[in-house]
Amino acid sequence: MSDNALTRRTFVGQLAGTAAAFTIVPRHVLGRGYQAPSDTLNIACVGVGGKGRSDVEGLAGENVYALCDVDDRMAEASFKAHPKAKRYRDWRELLAKEGRNIDAVMISTPDHTHAVIAMAALKAGKHVFCQKPLARTLDEVRALQAEARRRPKQATQMGNQGHAGDGTRRIREMVEAGAIGTVRELHFWTNRPIWPQAIDRPVEAFNAPPWFDWNLWLGPAPERPYAPAYAPFRWRGWWDYGTGALGDIGCHSLDAAFWALDLGTPSRIEAETTRTYAETAPRTSRIIYDFPARGARGPIRAVWRDGELAGPRPAGLPEHLAWPAGFSDVGTQLWIGSDGMLIADVYGDKPMLLDAAKQKAVEASPPPEKYPRSPGIYKEWIAAAKAGTQPSSTFTEHAAALTEMVLLGNLAVRSGQAVTLDPGTGVVTSAGVPRELLGGEYRKGWVL
Repeated sequence: MSDNALTRRTFVGQLAGTAAAFTIVPRHVLGRGYQAPSDTLNIACVGVGGKGRSDVEGLAGENVYALCDVDDRMAEASFKAHPKAKRYRDWRELLAKEGRNIDAVMISTPDHTHAVIAMAALKAGKHVFCQKPLARTLDEVRALQAEARRRPKQATQMGNQGHAGDGTRRIREMVEAGAIGTVRELHFWTNRPIWPQAIDRPVEAFNAPPWFDWNLWLGPAPERPYAPAYAPFRWRGWWDYGTGALGDIGCHSLDAAFWALDLGTPSRIEAETTRTYAETAPRTSRIIYDFPARGARGPIRAVWRDGELAGPRPAGLPEHLAWPAGFSDVGTQLWIGSDGMLIADVYGDKPMLLDAAKQKAVEASPPPEKYPRSPGIYKEWIAAAKAGTQPSSTFTEHAAALTEMVLLGNLAVRSGQAVTLDPGTGVVTSAGVPRELLGGEYRKGWVL
C-alpha cells in the first residue's frame, strides 16, 4: 500500500479497530471534490501567529470559524487568510459566546496556557488539538489525561507531527524485524535552544505595545511586568512559560522510541547541566533516563543532549554527512542495538541503518507495513472527531505519557538531583523534590 493510498475513513477504522461511521451526505451525491456542510467541522483556533499559523493552515477543508490571539501583529497573516472568521483576543470570551457554534478547538499558544485552554475546551464538549508539549507541569498533564478519559467521544490530539509520519512507523517496523537486534541505548541531540535562556530576569521597565495584551498572555502565570525578553517567541526558556529545549524538541525526537519500545515511566533520571538559573533553563543539558525491563524487552538507557552538545560520531555514518549537524540541523536520534545502529532525524524521518550492507538490503526489501499510515496529523484528528474515535497521539494515552517523560527530564534539571520514580505508578519517590515543581499555583482568577 502506498503512503497516500489510505483514506481518512480507512485509517481511523484501522486505528480504532472499528469502522468509522459518519452521519453525513455522501460526497458522490454532491459531486466530486465537494464537502458537505454536515461533514465540515467549525473550528476555533487559539494562538494563530508563529507555529499557530501553520496549524491553522493544516485545517484546510474545514471551517475556520473563529481566530483568537493576544497579539494582533503576530496573528495578522491568519486574519488575512481567513477574513470571514470571527476574531477574539480572550479565548474565554470565545468559548462563552461561540460555544454552540464550534465543534473543535485548536490550541497553539505558549506552553503555560495549554492546560487551562485545553481543559476548558474539553469541559465545553469540544474536540481538542493542542501543540506539544501537552502541558507545562506534571499536575496539568495528569489532570488533562483524566478529563479526556471521561470524554472518549471527544477526539484529542497533541501536535507532535512526527507521530503521524511514515518515518516513525518505518523505524518501528525495522526494529521489530530485528534490523539492529535488541535495543539497549538511545541517544538524542538538538541544536535547541535557539532563543535566549540561562539568563536572569530583566530589570528594565517596558510598556507592552498596543497590539499586544500582556495580561491575557500571562494567563495563569505569576504576575510580572511586561518585557520583550518574554514575548513573542522568547518565552520557551522561561520556566514560568515554557519547558526549554527538551519541551520544544523532546516530544518529537523521543516519540518514535517511546512508542515503538513501550518505554513507559523511567525508574531514574539524572541531569548534568551548565550553570543553572532560578527562572530559566540552562544553556546546555545532558539528561540520562533509565527505563526498567518491561514485558519482553530488557532495560534501556536514553541520553538526551541539547545546546549543541553531541555524542561521538557514530561508526558507519556516511563520510559525506558531517556530525552532528550534517544529518539534521534541528536534531538527531540514534538507536543502538545488539546487532547494529539506526539513525533518524528529529521527527523520525529518513531512518537509516549505519551498516551499509544492511541498509541496502532494507531498501531492496523493506519490512512489511504492519502499522497503518496516517493521512497527516491534522487530517487524522479531524477524521477521528467526525468518527467519534481517537487519533494516535491522544491525551488519554500517548500524548500524556510522552509529555510526562519530557517534563520528568526537566524535573531532574530544575531540582538539581537525580529523580527516582515508581515505574508502575509514576509517583516520584526521591526525597527533596520541591512540590511546586510538580504543579504550582495559578494567578488569581485562573483555574484548571
